[in-house]
Amino acid sequence: MAWLLAQVGGHAAIEFSRRLEELDLTPPHAGVLRALASSGDLSQQALAKRLDVFPSRLVALLDELESRGLVERRNHPDDRRRYAVRLTDAGRGMLDSIGRVAREHQQALCAALSAEEREQLAGMLLRIAEQQGLRPGVHPGFRTLGRGRGRGGG
Repeated sequence: MAWLLAQVGGHAAIEFSRRLEELDLTPPHAGVLRALASSGDLSQQALAKRLDVFPSRLVALLDELESRGLVERRNHPDDRRRYAVRLTDAGRGMLDSIGRVAREHQQALCAALSAEEREQLAGMLLRIAEQQGLRPGVHPGFRTLGRGRGRGGG
């Protein structure tokens, strides 16, 4: 069963990534935007901690998102050496587009299941995620962003 979960999970991740290409985004971009939407303005350090991502990799993601006008960094109100990161109006609009893509993806991925079966599966997967100590709303793949190939990713 673990292999089947990994197979379906890998397929789901590949397909979601492919769907995000229409928005010129990657899953890590979408994850950063989602984290900011659910948490409000955060310092770069707090965002890196929340996502469990190397700060240097987060800086690169934020640079990409900022160049597109989706996020902005401002001096932190309590410490001018730090930045507070926030969504822009364009970033909030992009979240709407990501939501549309995610709903289409979920519909296609779960087309073989009834609405009741989808609810049951979601409940079971949530219990597994909680038991495994996974952070709600945060993809565990963030942990490997920026690490060398010998340590679980690239």
